[in-house]
Parts: sequence; structure tokens; C-alpha cells
Amino acid sequence: QVQLVEAGGGLVQAGGSLRLSCAASGRTFISYVVGWFRQTPGKEREFVAAINWNSGRTVYVDSVKGRFTISRDNAKNTVYLQMNSLKPEDTAVYCCAADSRGITTVINRWTYWGQGTQVTVSS
Repeated sequence: QVQLVEAGGGLVQAGGSLRLSCAASGRTFISYVVGWFRQTPGKEREFVAAINWNSGRTVYVDSVKGRFTISRDNAKNTVYLQMNSLKPEDTAVYCCAADSRGITTVINRWTYWGQGTQVTVSS
């Protein structure tokens, strides 16, 4: 089992930055892929970004390319999502997920999920 805990959400003005973290317990992220997803009320959960822990390969949804960066810290067994130039439409609950298979944007292919952290961007 893998337990995931997110942190770093909050309220920020448009144009500002936040860094989210996803820490794992129960096992290391080695040989896993870790992704970030977001959801707003009434909408489906959306893929945001993902990283292959071993290779470092990253994938982003088009709407965040150039603004968000996903990275990993081997020593801390933690994945980060650095979010810059935030926009009001980035407001959502952000969740991290992990899986032992390859990166996919298909939501139900991800096995382990955290509880999420709220990000609110004011205009």
C-alpha cells in the first residue's frame, strides 16, 4: 500500500505562485509514476501533470505548460508541483496519485490517491 499526503495549497492572487507537495509513506516512489490532478465542483477530475520517478520523464496538460513544473526529491520521497503565473481558472482541489504502470491521463488507471489540497486563485 502507498499512502499519499498533499500539502501546500492555499489562497493566492492571480499571477502568484504556490508549491504543492505529495509525500509517500508505506513504500518509496521508486518504479512508480506520480501524477497531479485537479477537480472543481460539477466538473470531472482533470489530469494536470505526471512524472516517472525512475526516468524523470514528465507530461503536462496543455493549459499548464510553461507555468507548472513537476519534480521529485529522492531523499524526501516527495513529488512537487511548482505552480507559477496562477490564474483564477486554476482554482481547484489538487490531488496526487501514484501507480506502478506508465504515465497515463486516464483517471481510473491510477491506483493510489491522496485526499487533496485546496488551491484558490483570486482575480
